[in-house]
Amino acid sequence: MARMHSRKRGKSESTRPPASVPLDWVSLSKEEIEEIIVKLGKRGVPPSQIGMILRDVYGVPLVRRVLGKKLTKVLAEHDAAPEIPEDLQALIRRALRIRRHLETHRKDLHSRRGLQLIESKIHRLAKYYRRVGKLPPDWKYDPKRAELLAS
Repeated sequence: MARMHSRKRGKSESTRPPASVPLDWVSLSKEEIEEIIVKLGKRGVPPSQIGMILRDVYGVPLVRRVLGKKLTKVLAEHDAAPEIPEDLQALIRRALRIRRHLETHRKDLHSRRGLQLIESKIHRLAKYYRRVGKLPPDWKYDPKRAELLAS
């Protein structure tokens, strides 16, 4: 699949183990894994980092294979999910960094174009999350309010 704004192809990734292979080396029970996920989620750790912590520290390769549901779903069940999805929040942070850069370097046209591309991604992703129900229907990206959202 091509990238959104550059017409380039993506990088190939390593393949995951087949779903038919049992995960015998996972020593934790489902309840213990859920407990760890909720504890980290309530501390404010983003879902991607929770997955890496589970993989590196506890030896849980794929949460979905062990629990039968996604990590974000576990967080949502225990009211520990972030208000704004992680990918949208990362794009908002990038846009804020570029806006701060453009305050001092007003003639940087390449960065201005990059900001346009990032903000179009934000609008597209927000539209999707409103349709799916992860964001409220009246949620709108506003660069002035974005600083409060990103922090």
